[in-house]
Amino acid sequence: MKIWKLKISMFTTLALIIGLSTLFGVFLMNLLGVTNLYFLLGFVIIFNFIQWLIAPYIVDLVYRVKPLSYNEAPELHEVVKDLSHKSGIKTPKLMIAETNIPNAFAYGSPLTGYRVAVTRGLLQTLNMDEVEAVLGHEIGHLTHRDAQTMMFVSVLPSIFYYIGMTLLYSSMFSDSREGEEAGALTMAIGAVSYVFYWILTLFVLYFSRLREYYADRHSVQVVHNGAEKLSTALAKIVNTTSNLKSYSRNKGGVHAFKTLFITDPDTSIKDSAYIKASNLRREWGAVEEIASRKLTWLDKVSEMFSTHPNIVKRLRTLQQYIH
Repeated sequence: MKIWKLKISMFTTLALIIGLSTLFGVFLMNLLGVTNLYFLLGFVIIFNFIQWLIAPYIVDLVYRVKPLSYNEAPELHEVVKDLSHKSGIKTPKLMIAETNIPNAFAYGSPLTGYRVAVTRGLLQTLNMDEVEAVLGHEIGHLTHRDAQTMMFVSVLPSIFYYIGMTLLYSSMFSDSREGEEAGALTMAIGAVSYVFYWILTLFVLYFSRLREYYADRHSVQVVHNGAEKLSTALAKIVNTTSNLKSYSRNKGGVHAFKTLFITDPDTSIKDSAYIKASNLRREWGAVEEIASRKLTWLDKVSEMFSTHPNIVKRLRTLQQYIH
């Protein structure tokens, strides 16, 4: 995907999310009256803002994250420092997550500062060049302020989810005939709000996938031979994750913050089907083979419900950056 097309797609999607949310919000206000709705809007926004502020503490707890000292990994610290300098941002704090799932993530808030974390499994799975490309991607998320952007767009579907659920529950408490008619109308509006929540969620997921492409592009820009290094890294991450029995047992906890990861662990088994037929020991040859595979309609539909792009499409895009 060309960089200008990617930026246009992100801008258009963001405009659609905001525009559709505003139009439907005004429609609901006219139907229901603004007082209660404003209270609900305020509650959802404040709730999500507080959640964003304290999320790093929850992430640290879920993934057993701790600071990675310079003495333990001096080369890794120098890589983060160099990539941050090239990206024009303050060097984030380097963390390590004690899990064997190979992955990495960028996170943080004004309360904690911004951080980049690698998992123990990532360091065991990838070589340093590939780790550098992964870190370039994660620092791209910080450079593009994706944590703030995704928090903002994720609030909008949440608003309509809470409106829908509130109206559906309140419609169950109508006793009189007149109350029953009002309850039926309230139920109908609640159902429409819930459907609209799902529509907006699909747009948000698409926007999240675009941000992943954008972070990939950043890694290509700041890492020497970044496209090749990131491609082999992604293939190895997907393949290794799909083979981990411990991931299947602990899937619930991992799922909670999967949007942070460089790949979606939930799709690793499906994505690894493309990799199984290839020999990763050939590394770049395997990547080219994966990227050449044909996507089925089922692949395209399942991607609509994922936070991350399909591995085949992602590798194809990275190949476009190789000169």
